[in-house]
Amino acid sequence: MSDGVRNRQGQRGITLFGLMFWAVVVGFVALIGMRVLPTLNEYFTIKRTINKITTEGSTVPEIRAAFERQKDIEYSISSISGKDLNITKENDKIVVSFAYDKEVELVKPVYLLIKFEGRSN
Repeated sequence: MSDGVRNRQGQRGITLFGLMFWAVVVGFVALIGMRVLPTLNEYFTIKRTINKITTEGSTVPEIRAAFERQKDIEYSISSISGKDLNITKENDKIVVSFAYDKEVELVKPVYLLIKFEGRSN
């Protein structure tokens, strides 16, 4: 076997096109992550707040007022308000549920629609 054939078989690596392709893929995934993480943080904050306020009140107006107080403390909650909460009673236990849609702008004409819903434990 000649040296030229042996060297070509032993060479491994990534091409410039392959490197650029993976850079674009990683960049796009990072863009989506940076845009979606704040909305996920807001959802988990709302869920934590809902679980906290179910113990603070026994009537619908008290629970809505408790949510508004928590919303004033937690500045990350902007998608829903106390009037958007669905408050019911199941087996003598107060259950608070919510649902909302959030549009996240990825690149100017492209938006990602995320539908959130949750309920108290």
